[in-house]
Amino acid sequence: MSGDVMCDDKGFCVQREGERCVIDATGVYYRQLNERIRAALEHGVTDIEIVQVRGQRYIATAVEGDVRFTVRGVPGQDLGAFMRGPTIHVHGNAQDGVGNTMDGGRIVIHGMAGDVLGYAMRDGRILVRGDVGYRVGIHMKAYMDRVPVIVAGGKAGDFLGEYMAGGAIILLGMHSGMPDAPITGRNLGTGMHGGVIYLRGRVPEHQLGPGLAMEPVDDADREFLRVHVADFAAEFAGEFGGGFGADGAPGGPADADALAEAILSEPFVKIRPFSHRPYGNMYVGTN
Repeated sequence: MSGDVMCDDKGFCVQREGERCVIDATGVYYRQLNERIRAALEHGVTDIEIVQVRGQRYIATAVEGDVRFTVRGVPGQDLGAFMRGPTIHVHGNAQDGVGNTMDGGRIVIHGMAGDVLGYAMRDGRILVRGDVGYRVGIHMKAYMDRVPVIVAGGKAGDFLGEYMAGGAIILLGMHSGMPDAPITGRNLGTGMHGGVIYLRGRVPEHQLGPGLAMEPVDDADREFLRVHVADFAAEFAGEFGGGFGADGAPGGPADADALAEAILSEPFVKIRPFSHRPYGNMYVGTN
């Protein structure tokens, strides 16, 4: 890459082209990698590509503002934790804790993601092309117009939406490496007291946590789903093939509109709690 060379006070230098730079993570310990990211941001870079990522943790943690990250490889735990505003595209899988306590922005995983995805996230969007792990969306919360949303194209492990207080999880059950598994595992929504989980398909009643209802979607739900499914299709259409072309022909990359319509052509159900205090009667009363 031609352009200016920028260096930090430790002598680390990267080549930049205007507001963009590329950082090679080959053999770089996670602390040093994050120091290089912070140095780039301090130099006014707003478009950072990180290549050869191999499990380095905390990438883009607590970063604020209109910053774009492109991650090539497999980032480690807590990608985008506490961030407010950036957009992250991961071209590969991601490990546990993506979007931990995320306060805004957008994370797009062009692969699978691990456990506790979106832990306590308060705003923003997380889109995952494939499967996600256990306890996805645990402790998600919403306030007024700040409604976090997770959309996963594959299947999920146990305890999806555990202790969820707000926001929405949309699970499509399509792009999965577990074709024989149910769309989600046991104890769906355990302790859930707010928000909503949408499933493309149904689950047996015994998989639901206590105090939850599984209902058909209504017109408002369908409009909400249409918006977020269209967003998902726009990001991943080129990675889906086989029957989703604009002309309906099999094979080749999918057309985004056709993919969205194909996703929405299957029935959805919604899971939500009966009460915002599902375990209230278990506590000792006070005066």
